[in-house]
Amino acid sequence: MQTDLVIQASHGDEDAFAELVGVAIDRLYAVAQRVLRDTGAAEDAVQAALVAAWRELPRLRDPERFDAWLYRLLVHACHRELRDRRIRRPNVLTLVVEPSRPDETGSIADRDELEQAFRRLTPDQRTILVLHYYLGYEPTEIAAVLEIPAGTARSRLHYAQKSLRAALEADARATAQEGRIA
Repeated sequence: MQTDLVIQASHGDEDAFAELVGVAIDRLYAVAQRVLRDTGAAEDAVQAALVAAWRELPRLRDPERFDAWLYRLLVHACHRELRDRRIRRPNVLTLVVEPSRPDETGSIADRDELEQAFRRLTPDQRTILVLHYYLGYEPTEIAAVLEIPAGTARSRLHYAQKSLRAALEADARATAQEGRIA
């Protein structure tokens, strides 16, 4: 079904492309939001990825790989957005208030600690963790999306996990020290 829509869209069928986008838009936005940590930047990256997808779709060789190809375009758009925002904007911390939702996977404190540690990672580290844990991609699939060797994807995933663990442990030590001082 999706392959047929991809083929139709690659031949200029706007309705088929709209249907593909309708299915993927929420997932694309969620990935961009997790990588960029900024609502406006995520929206811009998704839009850029979709524009690139429409333009480049006729050159897609394997319609069955549409999802991986689309995520690759999104990752590139996220990285461009980060680069462009670094050039255009001063280094100012902005607070993004997101609507709260019930979190049944853990306490609010745990989620906040994870969020703080996640923000300390580089965009490349966040990207690989989002692809693995949020989208459920295996290292070989991550390699295809990022256009890197599978061994490099495994290595980057390992070091991203190690960096996240180190950030969590550093925050835990800092919290413990604050508790002793108070």
